[in-house]
Amino acid sequence: MKNFKLLLLAVFAIFSLNSCEENDDLVFTAAPEGEFTFVNSFLDEYVLTTTTSNNIAERFVFNPAKFDVPSPINYVLETSVSGDFTDAMDLTSPTTTNEIPVTVGQLINLATDAGITENGILNFRVKAFLGDLATTTEFSYSPIQMLNVTIATDAGGGSGIEPVSWGIVGSGYNNWGAFEDQTFYSTDQAGVFFTHVTLVDGEIKFRENNMWDNDFGDTGADGTLEAGGDNIVVTAGTYKIIMNTNDNTYTMEPFSWGVVGSGYNDWGASPDARFTYDYVTDTYKVGVRLVDGEIKFRKNNDWNEDFGDTGADMTLEAGGDNIVVTAGHYAITLDFNAGTYTMEPTNLYGVVGSGYNDWGATQDFTFTPLSNDIWVAEVVTLVDGEIKFRINDAWDSDFGDTGADGTLDAGGDNIVVTAGNYRIKLNLMDNTYSLNQL
Repeated sequence: MKNFKLLLLAVFAIFSLNSCEENDDLVFTAAPEGEFTFVNSFLDEYVLTTTTSNNIAERFVFNPAKFDVPSPINYVLETSVSGDFTDAMDLTSPTTTNEIPVTVGQLINLATDAGITENGILNFRVKAFLGDLATTTEFSYSPIQMLNVTIATDAGGGSGIEPVSWGIVGSGYNNWGAFEDQTFYSTDQAGVFFTHVTLVDGEIKFRENNMWDNDFGDTGADGTLEAGGDNIVVTAGTYKIIMNTNDNTYTMEPFSWGVVGSGYNDWGASPDARFTYDYVTDTYKVGVRLVDGEIKFRKNNDWNEDFGDTGADMTLEAGGDNIVVTAGHYAITLDFNAGTYTMEPTNLYGVVGSGYNDWGATQDFTFTPLSNDIWVAEVVTLVDGEIKFRINDAWDSDFGDTGADGTLDAGGDNIVVTAGNYRIKLNLMDNTYSLNQL
């Protein structure tokens, strides 16, 4: 009897061992449990104007999705023209937060793609999943949320300022056409155009349609434009350039607005945070990380012309009081037409890597958000190495490029860069980027 029990134990042990070995080959997949829903209130109508393109139109807030395994969950906001999501398109990159903001500019672009010219419906839902977008885990979806949008009369170009056919080319801007020329913009005078541009040491010319069929230089460096004339020598800096094709003249003056103060650069111990001109809204914008302190806005990194805010009412006053700020990431807009400014806490993209700041040993190079989901960083000096783009100097959300195809991939591969000066642009509408070396 004793031997029989020992035999049974031995058989049981062998069976258990084989079962464990077989279980090692099993693949466990996570499945969603139940539905998750939006918890915020939505407006009856969303009026869209280009002058507010960079403003948040709505924040999609939802309760967490549930899966049958404990693991971080990613969320993506989807949109659909048809409304049944057979044509679903990811509007945002994956995030682990339960709040996804959408800007006015994004809604305008979606409305344009959907053929909406006055009023219409835009469709949204949130997709939840474990892992990355290539996951084999089942997706979980929120209910569909429809937004009723109205395109305001200024949405085609709120400032009335439009790009024209002329641009700037040269070693001082784009390495003689390695990427698109810097655009000139219209004024209220026919034949008179202007632009704001950051240049490096080199030479430039003005040409039409990014081609050499029609170009102007300045033979004699006297401010007169000659067809096919000499290259114009420039030194590094930010300039306002006015081109007059009526009398073939041009002017070029140093022109930049910046953030200065104990809240940014210890009142000028380092260069001011430079604003970028946004022609769509005819305003100046910057993305900047601030610390607790005070700031002002000044022109050309000196005190000949500065603005503060006496009364703390978001009004720009020449020589006004310092503006008290708390630490955080902000998008700041200066509107000199209205004499006002806005300063909104914002999730800011930045450049990080061995090619820039030794993977975060110093602050990331911050992008500036412009209209229509375009983010720009210029001029960024890189060294041989690799970079990625991340939000708010943290690794909660980062983007690389798996496949080196110019597409932003959440958590994607590092982007290899060579030493030089770059203009970097992120297009968050189609999740692409351009890395343009000067």
